[in-house]
Amino acid sequence: MIKTVLKVNGMMCGMCEAHMNDLVRKNFKVKKVTSSVKDGETVVISEENLDIPFLKKEIKEIGYELVDVHTEPYEKYLELTAFILRTG
Repeated sequence: MIKTVLKVNGMMCGMCEAHMNDLVRKNFKVKKVTSSVKDGETVVISEENLDIPFLKKEIKEIGYELVDVHTEPYEKYLELTAFILRTG
């Protein structure tokens, strides 16, 4: 699995988060997608890499700007371990 973090400018509210999540779900097979206005990002968990040029174009069409992308391997147990370590 792959974790893709999309840094997005222009999201201002909960509806913006929903628009981003819907856009990603509509165009890609994903396991999970969450957006955060506060963090200015959308996090996508998927089996395959996302088509970033296509995604950048689609994001622009709904009024936002994709400014950075970071991908890394994703495994649930790594996320759970990190959470346990943070919370003690």
